[in-house]
Amino acid sequence: MKTLREAEIGSTVRVVKLHGEGAVKRRIMDMGITKGVEVYIRKVAPLGDPIEVTVRGYELSLRKADAEMIEIQ
Repeated sequence: MKTLREAEIGSTVRVVKLHGEGAVKRRIMDMGITKGVEVYIRKVAPLGDPIEVTVRGYELSLRKADAEMIEIQ
């Protein structure tokens, strides 16, 4: 299982599954990250938090904890 946190900068990945429960999972889905969507990894901050991605045509910053809940392919 590979997570969004482990993705390489400059790569485009596809979301396979969202882990987590309740409000956390709902918040990730509300940001546009759902099963099957493509995510482009733009930047990672020097200490690894946050991660800047492009999803559905807009830029988004995710915390490491949230990125670990997103399983990719």
